[in-house]
Amino acid sequence: MFSKILIANRGEIACRVIKTARKMGISTVALYSDADKNALHVEMADEAVHIGPPPANQSYIVIDKVMQAIRDTGAEAVHPGYGFLSENPKFAEALKAEGVAFIGPPVGAIEAMGDKITSKKIADEAGVSTVPGHMGLIEDAEEAVEIATQIGYPVMIKASAGGGGKGMRIAWNDEEAREGFQSSKNEAANSFGDDRIFIEKFVTQPRHIEIQVLADGHGNAVYLGERECSIQRRNQKVIEEAPSPFLDEATRKAMGEQAVALAKAVGYASAGTVEFIVDGERNFYFLEMNTRLQVEHPVSELITGVDLVEQMIRVAAGEKLSITQDDVTLTGWAIESRLYAEDPYRGFLPSIGRLTRYRPPMEVAAGPMQDNGKWLPQPGGVEAPEGKTAVRNDTGVYEGGEISMYYDPMIAKLCTWGPDRATAIEAMRVALDRFELEGIGHNLPFLSAVMDHPRFVSGDITTAFIEEEYPDGFEGVGLPDAALDRVAAAAAAMNRVAEIRRTRISGRMDNHERRVGTDWIVMIGDYEAAVVIAADHEGSTVSFDDGRQMRVTSDWQPGQSLARLMVDGEELVLKVGRSPGGFRFRTRGANLVAKVWTPRQADLVRHMPEKVAADTSKLLLCPMPGLIVSLSVAEGDEVEEGQALCVVEAMKMENILRAERKGKVSKINASAGDSLAVDDVILEFE
Repeated sequence: MFSKILIANRGEIACRVIKTARKMGISTVALYSDADKNALHVEMADEAVHIGPPPANQSYIVIDKVMQAIRDTGAEAVHPGYGFLSENPKFAEALKAEGVAFIGPPVGAIEAMGDKITSKKIADEAGVSTVPGHMGLIEDAEEAVEIATQIGYPVMIKASAGGGGKGMRIAWNDEEAREGFQSSKNEAANSFGDDRIFIEKFVTQPRHIEIQVLADGHGNAVYLGERECSIQRRNQKVIEEAPSPFLDEATRKAMGEQAVALAKAVGYASAGTVEFIVDGERNFYFLEMNTRLQVEHPVSELITGVDLVEQMIRVAAGEKLSITQDDVTLTGWAIESRLYAEDPYRGFLPSIGRLTRYRPPMEVAAGPMQDNGKWLPQPGGVEAPEGKTAVRNDTGVYEGGEISMYYDPMIAKLCTWGPDRATAIEAMRVALDRFELEGIGHNLPFLSAVMDHPRFVSGDITTAFIEEEYPDGFEGVGLPDAALDRVAAAAAAMNRVAEIRRTRISGRMDNHERRVGTDWIVMIGDYEAAVVIAADHEGSTVSFDDGRQMRVTSDWQPGQSLARLMVDGEELVLKVGRSPGGFRFRTRGANLVAKVWTPRQADLVRHMPEKVAADTSKLLLCPMPGLIVSLSVAEGDEVEEGQALCVVEAMKMENILRAERKGKVSKINASAGDSLAVDDVILEFE
């Protein structure tokens, strides 16, 4: 076994690999750019080597720099994580030439499967179902339009060396094919150093389901069930689960056997993933094989108890698999929510800045239970008692750390496990409610909204879920009146505690509780409730004007940012912030301002005028921190609704900004190459 491995990556996946290496008694070497000097993975590793400036193409993906770090530290093997150099055959070849083990598949398998065009041909020859498409390379945008027309819209334009949603566009007409081709080509060049593009038919109403495979260098291979990855945005996965709520055992077996056959056909050895698109009739088609560890691998680990990173290390060290297909059992249900540094209220655009508060929910290690009634230990975890749900948070950040514009916007992968899907979903709801994050825009509210969405709860999902259910973007969650009643009761009880604190501080009288009123008006947006609160040593009873009563108990104190309450015997978790006259609450995807007034104050507030927002309709504002890649208009140009105005790059993704209505450009305030902050003015219109 290796004594030292180098991790050619950063962030949460580097931290994840370090945890397993530490468990195995293997020392680790981290790499870091200027931007990652104080990163968590650097702190966790036994050694760390500076690799260069922040841009990945000047640091993390420069093979010569990585190889020098290996020589300087004496690392015997390299785990590439995902992204960066993980599927680069030149890197694997360089390691082989140096006599350093690559904790991944053989070079031949990377070359065969890493190229989407070649992999589809091999899959077809191996008897794996494939999606119709153009297998040759495409030279320019006009050829892309011609091919797309022949295949028939809609089509998927994809980078041959792509992954993680980069270099991928859906085109529904000729114009989108031209634009998509160029953007995909640019993203592919920037992210992978390979701008080759191909086109395939886009299957409507599809599910994205992938099979986890594990193979060794001795001809053994198994599949570890499937993962449902259909909740996607911009072709990037947001929520994954294992197993799929859609597959039956026969389809699972057929997909798994095809995945293993493909792995054996290319001499695969390591962990890998075979991705399929599945239609409503459970017909499945091969998309690609990822010759690396997937972002969503934790959900497979949670339902099988197999530490995939450990297996990758053991296979790279020449060991045989210790399990056969008969040993693989799927127990319970696991869900992963990807927490991104992006603002869901601004079209999910990237956000950067300092994490002024980062408090994930407490992790609880519990996994699938074996026949003997013992819990299988999870990576880095311990055994947990029967009946417990699991909470796992794979992350690479910490409170006070910076989210950089140079890398992927993922902050953490929050996972929950339960004995069944409903329990796993409920565990995720609670975990999301307890996840405190401040300082940047983030998608926690959206993740919570999905967990409560009827379509998701029922399992009736496709890759078009977000587009269909949020066609105008995410505007937050509106809680039903029954839920608002519970929040109002909590607000009244918490206000009483805050009022007692204020009377103590003021020193107005010794018996401070007599000065705290009992009649209050709670206003939450358009919701309004008159309540009377009666307190005792155990809690408060909140009475509504229609005669209903709710019992509220909690140990919350003013200043605490998280309140855990029991309201009418059910748990209510609120993230708490300050707001004049009350509280700012966030729960289950809703962002609420709860005002708690005396009846007289409430009467006066009703007569206060509302503040009018500033008019920005004649400005094109930069929606996120980023770099202006190109401008498509000039001063004096007439533009039509939907016309492309400029391209802004942020966190390795290109974003096309379009005109919302007809108009004339009166002034341009930015040029290609400029770095802009949120709400900087790019263009002005007459």
